[in-house]
This record gives sequence, structure tokens and C-alpha cells, in this order.
Amino acid sequence: MPGDVSDRETQATANTGTTPTGGEVQALRDFVVDHPRLFVLTGAGCSTGSGIPDYRDNEGAWKRRPPIQYRTFMDDTVARARYWARGMIGWRMFGGVLPNAAHRALTTLQQQGRFELLVTQNVDGLHEAAGSRDVVDLHGRMDRVICTQCGHLFPRQQMQEWLESANPGWLHLHAADAPDGDADLEGEDFAQFQVPPCPVCGGLLKPDVVFFGETVPRDRVDRASAALAVCGGVLVVGSSLMVYSGYRFVAAAARAGLPIAVLNLGKTRADPLLTLKVEQPCAEALEELVARLPDQADRPA
Repeated sequence: MPGDVSDRETQATANTGTTPTGGEVQALRDFVVDHPRLFVLTGAGCSTGSGIPDYRDNEGAWKRRPPIQYRTFMDDTVARARYWARGMIGWRMFGGVLPNAAHRALTTLQQQGRFELLVTQNVDGLHEAAGSRDVVDLHGRMDRVICTQCGHLFPRQQMQEWLESANPGWLHLHAADAPDGDADLEGEDFAQFQVPPCPVCGGLLKPDVVFFGETVPRDRVDRASAALAVCGGVLVVGSSLMVYSGYRFVAAAARAGLPIAVLNLGKTRADPLLTLKVEQPCAEALEELVARLPDQADRPA
């Protein structure tokens, strides 16, 4: 079970032991100052400092089995039960995660007027929890559950209570945390796990997130594209950009001749397109970046 709030705050603010080099952060600082209307896109590397594991290694390859596909979740009863059983265990940690210094630094940059819209590929809601406004959750939010039949939304914590009530024999199980509220639970008879139906219509419930094989809702893409069209540069934080839903914006920026900076540990899909790449942990680099910036951005003419 997760520790108390003070334990989680300590985890969320812990230093990784890697200190950004002055030259790299200065280059990032110059990029931010020189391009006062930024388009900001974030990924999993932004949230690892909060204790949420990421999916990919420094070469951009999967660290574990890829996430469940949408059609598998919808069509395979046992696979769906396996998903929710693992999610019931994983929510014990994921439901209590807190923003870290990377989220707080981006909130500060937004408040300073260095960018308006924040686009994230993460589903943890930590940007909003840190105080960011005007956030596009490109892949949705894990703290909500949606009925695929009637569209009714429920808090994920309520779904947790339903799952635990329906499966008391599973409550003693523990497993290592995995990305996005998953847990590495294996070797169980998942056919015996009971998944509650929608209490409104009896339909099938799923997290209100975009699974692999689903399409990002058009309104989210349009809102992000509108921000990209008026930006002076692109800043990517903590993403390998291996998933097209985020990469599309960087590719569009490159076609438009916009400067692109990435703060990320390891390889990205967009490496040939970059103006600047800083390979440092997000939290430490952004914290130092904010310390080097004036309190207010110069407004573009």
C-alpha cells in the first residue's frame, strides 16, 4: 500500500542524483527567451519524478509488453478482466501520485507568459494538479471512467471501490508498479475477476483514455494545432515522440520551419529535426531553467 502524503511528497521531490550541466541549461534558457510564444508538449519523462514508471528505454524501445489494444479490451473478456485486475492493484499507487518539480516549473513558465497552452501525452492529471491551466490532455485522463455505451462518466476512485467490493479475494495481492496505473500482476486466473458494469445502463466501462488502436478526439488535435499555428518555437519535455499522436505536432513544426527544442533522456523520433536537445532529467533541468529566467516573459510584438 502507498505511504502517507508526506512520504509521497518526499518521493515526488527526490533528486535523482544527476545535476544538469550549466551549458545545457543555459542553451535551454536562451531558447526559451529567444522564442517567447512557445508550444509545449510533455510526455512520460515529466512524471517519472513522481514515481510513475515510463514505457520506453533511452533507445525508444519498449521496456515491457506494449499496452493493451482497444479492440482487445473491448472484445476479449479475459483480457479486459486482466486489465482491471492489474489496474485495481496499480491504482493504490497511481491514485495518490503528486506533481514533482518538472510540473511545478512548467506551471511557473506558463504563469510567466512563456506559453499559453500545454499539451500533454500523459494521463495522470499532474499538470493540472500543479496549477497549470489551459491543458490539453491529448490521451485523456486516468482519473475518470467512461461507459462505452451511454457515455456516462464516473470518478476512477468510485470504480476502484466497485472493483474491490466485487473481488474481495484479490485484495491481498501486490505487484510492482507499471506505467499509467498498471501493475505487473501475473499468474492469476483472471477469468475469475469480476468487472462491474455501468450502473446506469449495464454497459462496458473503460478508463477515459485513448488506448492503442483508438483515435485522439478531433477537438483535442484541433486545439493543439491552433496553438502550434501561432507559436514561435516548440519545447518538448520528457517524450521520445515515438507515438504519432504527439510526434505529429513536432513534424508539423519542422515543416513550418519552427525551431524545436527537446528535453529528454535518450533517443527521440524527432532527433533529425531538432534545433536543440538537452539530455537531462526533466525536474532538475526545468528547476534550474526557471531559476535562470526573469520573472516575466517579454511579450511578442
